[in-house]
Amino acid sequence: MYVGTLSFDLLLGDVRSLKEKRSVVRPIVAELQRKFAVSVAETGDQDLHRRAEIGLAVVSGDTGHLAEVLDRCERLVAGRPEVELLSVRRRLHSDED
Repeated sequence: MYVGTLSFDLLLGDVRSLKEKRSVVRPIVAELQRKFAVSVAETGDQDLHRRAEIGLAVVSGDTGHLAEVLDRCERLVAGRPEVELLSVRRRLHSDED
């Protein structure tokens, strides 16, 4: 069994309130869940209105499949015009760790 995680550090565009931030972050989280069946949530920077941290995890029995899903998730977030992807942290864990 393998677990892959991504942590996205995002700079949000023209956002002036936490309510506007939610209207940008929630659709990204929902799309990741819907398209890729991953566990995903806003995991940090909740009190900052122009920054967001989104954490994502996926479990697979095959490292190739795991890497493909993580790559596709990263491309989806990077391609969103309303956010700037500042950094991505990727980690792979096996049941032997």
